[in-house]
Amino acid sequence: IDAIAEHFKDAGVTKVVGAEARGFMIGAPVAYRLHAGFVPARKPGKLPREVRSESYDLEYGSDELQIHADAIEPDDVVLIVDDLVATGGTAEAQAKLIKQFGASLVGMGFLMELAFLNPRQAIAKVTDADVFSLVQVR
Repeated sequence: IDAIAEHFKDAGVTKVVGAEARGFMIGAPVAYRLHAGFVPARKPGKLPREVRSESYDLEYGSDELQIHADAIEPDDVVLIVDDLVATGGTAEAQAKLIKQFGASLVGMGFLMELAFLNPRQAIAKVTDADVFSLVQVR
């Protein structure tokens, strides 16, 4: 938590987005450390109000993430945080969701990156945001 927050401390982050469910456990304390709001990205049907959605492919099928339609403003500076980035599909979907809001995506922070699956190449297709991971498995 401290290392991710430290890496992005000067980025002006106003919102941290974490994907269900492990992203909640990492994203919420990072948001606290950065004095930013926390926004959960949830599976379909879990959020009670109007949402924006993004579908994405997984190694074993497809899925969708949703964020409340009023959770992010165009002037927000967003950091995506999760425990693991593998193929980059979930990270890509979150980046596309942030673009729907017109907000600025400044970075992505992960505890572990499965670098041998080339997630940075996938992420680079949708954003040039800073990608930071504590552990890289090659």
